Amino acid sequence: MQQATKLKHKVGTMPIIRTFKFDDFAQWLPLWDMNNMGIKNQALTSETWARLNDENSPVKGLCAVKNDEIIGILHYILHPVTGAIEPACYMQDVFTHPDHRGKGIARQLIDALTKLGHHEHWCRIYWLADKKNEPAQSLYKTIGTPIDFSVHMLPIKGS
Repeated sequence: MQQATKLKHKVGTMPIIRTFKFDDFAQWLPLWDMNNMGIKNQALTSETWARLNDENSPVKGLCAVKNDEIIGILHYILHPVTGAIEPACYMQDVFTHPDHRGKGIARQLIDALTKLGHHEHWCRIYWLADKKNEPAQSLYKTIGTPIDFSVHMLPIKGS
């Protein structure tokens, strides 16, 4: 997505949803750190930010901006799959600043991603979510279809 995506809104009531700009780092970083529950890895943070700002990277992002403040972030990865010709989108991170939770920010970010997926003809958007994260589960049950698969991970390299 080369140009910023904006949702129609009344001034001051809803955030603008757009892609990241390189200058957004100082506002993105605190949300990234909170999303990672305080675990800080400078190399990972630097690489993630570089990927988010590289138009050739499959790692992309959106942010919710209200009154010039980033209040929500969404990271996603586009990739080919064997079950479709169109790319699939893995929605990896959705995070809203604690002061702005319960106001529909995550839903607005996901709605913008969905619109982008329709525009760019993706085959699907999928994600993982902690079953114990009740607010996330409550939202995800209204927008997606759960599938009955278990997730397994085999670490190859220690992080």
